[in-house]
Amino acid sequence: MSETTSLEGRTAVVTGAGAGLGRTEVLALAAGGANIVVNDVGSAAHDVVAEVESLGRKAVAVTGDVGDWSLGDQLVQAAVDTFGSLDIVVNNAGITRDTMLFNLTEQQWDDVIRVHLKGHASVSRAAAAHWRQASKAAGGPVYGRVVNTASEAFLFGAPGQPNYSAAKAGIVALTLSTAQGLSRYGITANAICPRARTGMTEGVFGDAAAADGLDLLAPERVATLVSYLGSPASAEINGQVFVVYGDFVALLAPPTVEKKFTAADGTFSVEELDEQLTGYFTGRSPYQTFAAYDVARLDTTGVPNLAASR
Repeated sequence: MSETTSLEGRTAVVTGAGAGLGRTEVLALAAGGANIVVNDVGSAAHDVVAEVESLGRKAVAVTGDVGDWSLGDQLVQAAVDTFGSLDIVVNNAGITRDTMLFNLTEQQWDDVIRVHLKGHASVSRAAAAHWRQASKAAGGPVYGRVVNTASEAFLFGAPGQPNYSAAKAGIVALTLSTAQGLSRYGITANAICPRARTGMTEGVFGDAAAADGLDLLAPERVATLVSYLGSPASAEINGQVFVVYGDFVALLAPPTVEKKFTAADGTFSVEELDEQLTGYFTGRSPYQTFAAYDVARLDTTGVPNLAASR
């Protein structure tokens, strides 16, 4: 491992790290040299700590729900108190409560938004406050990396995941705000849209297909990118969104303006909107919407129903 990709001496917080993608991210960061604060809601966090220690690295478990706002401060404090610094935050914790919009309950909406979006915000806010104070004390930029977990569901608007899709769209917006608000302090923030075969996605991806080498949907493929984004080498990568799985990492471009409609006298009437817009959209393909269906063409796994990723 090169000096620019090494995480030696760094401290990372990883949420939702008791299993699946979060656990794999923890192990990748530890393999890179980092000490880890392992968060999950249950005792599995302690099992992952034991795995980290078997690699010769240090880790501490902090159990709790990231949807509780105060947990963000607890995670940051654990990093600083135990290891002396906070350098990397990987917001990974999430749940699914899949349903069609007409069946969506208030509880299903609240649960998903709370864990995904509020959970990302609670930890990011606490880390941001710490880094801002550290930067002021140092009189200049400090080291900080935020890696947030979005999903291709925010690009497609997965029909059976209105809550999950909305949460993931919010996470992307939160990432952009974090990137812009903290860059002056030396902090970067980026989002990943992963596909990984874990307990959370077993109903989507099923069992691993027979293949030589690493499964195309192995979470280790995602964890490698997370380790890189946490490293010094990624210093100039900020406010970006990546799709990652299989043998590729795809950098997404921002939305573009397809067509600008302008009122002839400066103010639209309904009739003029009809004149300009109705004909433009007549006969338009139902797949030609704001949804980024072109991203689905990246898929080479042969596994169906991948719109519900992560």
